[in-house]
Amino acid sequence: MTMINQLKDKDEFTGFYLLKEVEVKQTNNTPAKDYMDIVLCDSSGQLPAKYWDVAAADKDAFFPMGLVKVQGIVQTYREKLQVKILRIRNTTAEDGVAVTDFVRSAPIRPADLIHTIKNVLRTITDPEIKIIVSYCVDKVEEKLMHYPAAKTHHHAYFAGLAYHIVRMLEVGEFICKQRPFLNADYIKAGIILHDIAKPEEMIARLGIVSDYSVQGKLVGHIAMASNWITEAAIRCEIGFESDRVLALQHLVLSHHNLGEWGSPVQPQTAEAVALHHIDALDAKLQMVEDALSSTPETEEWTPMIRGLENKAIYRMNSKHSEIPYSLR
Repeated sequence: MTMINQLKDKDEFTGFYLLKEVEVKQTNNTPAKDYMDIVLCDSSGQLPAKYWDVAAADKDAFFPMGLVKVQGIVQTYREKLQVKILRIRNTTAEDGVAVTDFVRSAPIRPADLIHTIKNVLRTITDPEIKIIVSYCVDKVEEKLMHYPAAKTHHHAYFAGLAYHIVRMLEVGEFICKQRPFLNADYIKAGIILHDIAKPEEMIARLGIVSDYSVQGKLVGHIAMASNWITEAAIRCEIGFESDRVLALQHLVLSHHNLGEWGSPVQPQTAEAVALHHIDALDAKLQMVEDALSSTPETEEWTPMIRGLENKAIYRMNSKHSEIPYSLR
């Protein structure tokens, strides 16, 4: 079977895939016709797809997290690859495939990721900060084992959130050594807490987000995490006058940096500035890594990446160019 990251423009293929997203839409024709907007995925990546010849029975037959056998052709539309589905059917027991065969996962075991996060948590020296962070982690520890960090943009796979936190902790450790004026306890705490409410914001199965929860839609993970810090202070009898409570709330509330990106305030402490850039660095580099790994090696350019201002990434040739004679 052809993996998604091996598909190229004009390829005709047949294979088994997971339906990550399925939505029935209508064309602009008169009369309008139904079609399906689909995202196909496997463990190597995902591709958008269109199924134009939708019958009435198809609307009830195909759904997110369903496994299908697809015959299709790869096309380029607005500089991005997408699949035109020619034939599609649900899998049967005789096909011998399982959902877990098609799920992308973090490259480190979830148990090891949680172990790393808890080990870093234990190194926080300030008792109030440690108590608050521990309280928040305990609320979602089970979901941290498998939840993604986002629906689409970055670390959008099984255990992606825990992997995102661990990679940020690695960067944070380096920055604290390079910039010793930063408070390491706040950097560690901010990294662990910044997206800690994501598992309550999203509805996910096997690392694939199907929707956002009611609380996620109405409140969002940033405000939810700030509320958890307040809740931890109340439950653990830490006074609201504590500078630690205020500092942790500011770290969470400002980590997206701008209002249009979801932050009600901008970073105004040294640690908050550092947290925003650590988060952005890991998220954006993961977008690049995912785009490169899901693009065939024969292609020089990745598709455009929405999280990088719709820029494509050029794959540098790893082979050494011939050195001009004058430079030898």
